[in-house]
Amino acid sequence: MATIGADRSLAQASISSHNLPLVRRLEAVGFRAWPAASVQYDGSWQVRLTAGHPSNRLNSIVPLDPSDHRDVEIRLEKASRKFEAYGRAAVVRQTPLASPVLIELLRAQNWTRFDETVVMTCDLAEAELPDTLDHLPTHDVGRFVDANLAVDRAAPTLKPALAEIISAIKPPSGLFMIENAADGPLATVLCVQDNDLAGIMSLSVSEARRREGLGTEILTSALRWARMRSARSAWLQVKLSNRPAIALYERLGFRNAYHYCYWQREPR
Repeated sequence: MATIGADRSLAQASISSHNLPLVRRLEAVGFRAWPAASVQYDGSWQVRLTAGHPSNRLNSIVPLDPSDHRDVEIRLEKASRKFEAYGRAAVVRQTPLASPVLIELLRAQNWTRFDETVVMTCDLAEAELPDTLDHLPTHDVGRFVDANLAVDRAAPTLKPALAEIISAIKPPSGLFMIENAADGPLATVLCVQDNDLAGIMSLSVSEARRREGLGTEILTSALRWARMRSARSAWLQVKLSNRPAIALYERLGFRNAYHYCYWQREPR
């Protein structure tokens, strides 16, 4: 019991150390920038499911209030059954908005923690963007999806689901690509502008062409586009293990806002 109490104290200290209004706002714009096919609420928990795409951002239980721990075990079981109905393992996304009581329960039930991710923000008014070749966004969703899947070496069968996700994004979005006739698609990025916030989604560079400045080039184009449309800040999410990407973002002025991770329980 002493260990659980200590864990709760640490979690509560972590909550108090974050700018929760900023976390809530970034979570909200993140949901709009990457919309799930099905969204249901249980109290402040958002249960997101998308049958055609494996992204954890689209398939997870997301608690949005640290004080919401009423009947937590019953609600977790109920939400988990929704994932089982989709043939998926239940996944919980832990941000600073998750209740420490829920996290204790996940540990007690031997859920597995994975994919530590950092959310970063950048003041676009202060950012000194490098002088790189500028690229204009395309409005051709199908072409962008094909390019993104090719760069990521992802299964072509994901095309319908990815096209549906991008088409469902309501805020204005810019679809950026770098390609040439010889090699085809080399880099892609999706920029979603939600009022004064610009979200950088799905930045990908062909594995064979990394460390050539293509990531800087396409990201700078997206940030310029957003700044010209009066965005004041940019945000993005990147796995903590992706040190080269984090170094790129830091060079462009991005700084850590908060971390999140996932917890998973295998189907029973």
